[in-house]
Amino acid sequence: MKTLGVYIHIPFCLRKCLYCDFLSGPAPLPVIERYVQALCREMETEAVQYKEYQVRTVFLGGGTPSVLSGEQIRRIFACLQDCFQTDPEAEITMEMNPGTVTKEKLEACRRAGVTRVSLGLQSGDNGELKILGRVHTWEEFLQSYRLCRDAGFAQINVDLISALPGQTADSWQTTLEKTVALEPAHISAYSLIIEEGTPFYKIYGKGRGTGMFAALPDEETEGRIDQITKQFLASRGYRRYEISNYAKPGAECRHNCLYWMRGNYAGFGLGAASMVENRRWFNLTKLDDYLSLQERETPGSCRAGEPYSLSLQEQMEETMFLGLRMTEGVSCQKFLHCFGRSMEEVYGKVLEKHRAAGLLEYNGQNVRLTDRGIDVSNYVLADFLLS
Repeated sequence: MKTLGVYIHIPFCLRKCLYCDFLSGPAPLPVIERYVQALCREMETEAVQYKEYQVRTVFLGGGTPSVLSGEQIRRIFACLQDCFQTDPEAEITMEMNPGTVTKEKLEACRRAGVTRVSLGLQSGDNGELKILGRVHTWEEFLQSYRLCRDAGFAQINVDLISALPGQTADSWQTTLEKTVALEPAHISAYSLIIEEGTPFYKIYGKGRGTGMFAALPDEETEGRIDQITKQFLASRGYRRYEISNYAKPGAECRHNCLYWMRGNYAGFGLGAASMVENRRWFNLTKLDDYLSLQERETPGSCRAGEPYSLSLQEQMEETMFLGLRMTEGVSCQKFLHCFGRSMEEVYGKVLEKHRAAGLLEYNGQNVRLTDRGIDVSNYVLADFLLS
């Protein structure tokens, strides 16, 4: 039986953070309820095309999925179980934000089969959290984390963001120390990206900060922060298995690995992306359109256009710039098996260029980024775009 990952998008949150460009925002409770009903109808309608697939990973993301009630969480996962063949050992992750976690919701998650919780902390410094526009404090995060532990969740991820306005290497070190002291199984440590269309872009898009907003760290501080992250987490038993992800042995996120290794995944909900057998499509991004289509007597398709097949060139490009995000790199043998051409035949000049610069290494089986290569990964990965 073929394998499948499932992503379910919940586009709601209590308040939009100043750096966030995700498809999400606050909404009244009746709209959230309509969305849950529409989401279940979409899964019921689309499930027929996945009869030959077994679901191995599920990721409920957003937004803030934990704005849902326990009953709504139960219904979504009950619909998933009814519509799809799910592996009894499937990894099922739900994102949660501090301030929205309750004992009742966690109990609903446990009963629904959730095996993994991802908590958005971002920073252990209350001043930095306020600058980001987060709705919680460190103390409220700590309370939410303990609720997750008390509910029996051993697999907990904590999301962190570095290179924040006003952040120093010392304050980042403190955030890491406070986080690791809790012994989560997994830590995602991303660097802040100033995205167009966000409030942060208006402030930082053309400079380093104005008025009440602290300056972004300079390049030297960012470099020091990166070094601290790698060295400190490694010293505490967290293996870097992807550019921004660290895990205790055996706690790697299987769902995210599926993306990086170009496995099949089906997305449900507003704006969700799918990629099955090298065919890709996206859902509508306007909430009113999505709801109205699913509320018809016969639900309409919520796809934004027709699925399109990836060319062989696009498949090779994705194999390299997604696979090289993982520290184990890309298998030369798998590349040859998938495309009928060796990696050297397709990318020989690029491989040699970055090997000579000390940014790539080859051990006879895999091509992978070196530590230096990870530091300038965007530069290296761009060279694997054949066009």
